Amino acid sequence: QVELVQSGGGLVQAGGSSRLSCLASGVINDIGVMAWYRQTPWSTRALVASISPTGNTDYQESVKGRFTISRNSAEKMIYLEMNNLQREDTGVYTCYARIKGPLFRYGDYWGLGTQVTVAS
Repeated sequence: QVELVQSGGGLVQAGGSSRLSCLASGVINDIGVMAWYRQTPWSTRALVASISPTGNTDYQESVKGRFTISRNSAEKMIYLEMNNLQREDTGVYTCYARIKGPLFRYGDYWGLGTQVTVAS
């Protein structure tokens, strides 16, 4: 069974920093793109940042220059370093990965989500 286990998040002051982690566990034969999504009180779930197996990254415009996504393929982990957090960054952050599991087929996997609240 494949699952994504998230950690990090919580309450942070505006202008502060926070780091999210996501571990892919289970019988995994390959991992494709990994990403972080965010659902805020003001919008539906949207892509925040993604990273390919080769390290190519893509960011939502609103987080460019403040957030950094990184990946440790050997450890099957991704991270989201969030700096200069603003109130509008408040939301539930969910890890995503495209994974080839025990049946050697790719599927979409999601973490359970973690709340990040930015206090002004």
